[in-house]
Amino acid sequence: MEKHSLKEDAIAILTGSIITAQGVFFLQSAHLLTGGTAGLALLLTHLLSWSFGTLYFVTNIPFYILAWRRFGSTFALNSIIAGALVSVFSDQLRELIHLDVVNEVYCALAGGLFMGLGMLILFRHRSSLGGFNVMCLAIQDKWGISVGKTQVVIDCSILIVSFFFVSPWLLMLSVAGAIIVNMVLGMNHKPTRYTVRYN
Repeated sequence: MEKHSLKEDAIAILTGSIITAQGVFFLQSAHLLTGGTAGLALLLTHLLSWSFGTLYFVTNIPFYILAWRRFGSTFALNSIIAGALVSVFSDQLRELIHLDVVNEVYCALAGGLFMGLGMLILFRHRSSLGGFNVMCLAIQDKWGISVGKTQVVIDCSILIVSFFFVSPWLLMLSVAGAIIVNMVLGMNHKPTRYTVRYN
């Protein structure tokens, strides 16, 4: 499959970042959490005074470095840009949107769908949001442990720790939202259906 043009990649990175940030907005509005570095950043907002966007970008820095080594400069730079955009958009959406009624179930569903769709767009345009996926790939290369297994362990660990900061009901909805993210990606990002060249 031919590479996308630079213009197509730029538009897709902007679009994917906005959609992902919208998903984060829904989760934040209902005080929900998720897996990955987004979940870690949401969890840290309960402990630190920094905004989600700042925490999200900072926690991803080590993974951007790994992405550079694992997939090359183009993929890493696109990921840094996408991560920065999600960080900025996530913090600024509260200034643009105010929800008078927050339905937690809907926020879990919409948040998971938007995050999954946004990440899918980024994946298909030589980009990502950094995160634990890059580390999981490195673990797989070194020790042969599959990415899926290590990702599940990491996500479950984050959500288990979250038990101390949210109610069981919100934790259950957070798990549901994280499952939806993985379902969207699992059904739509298959190498045999859509090949992406990272370099």
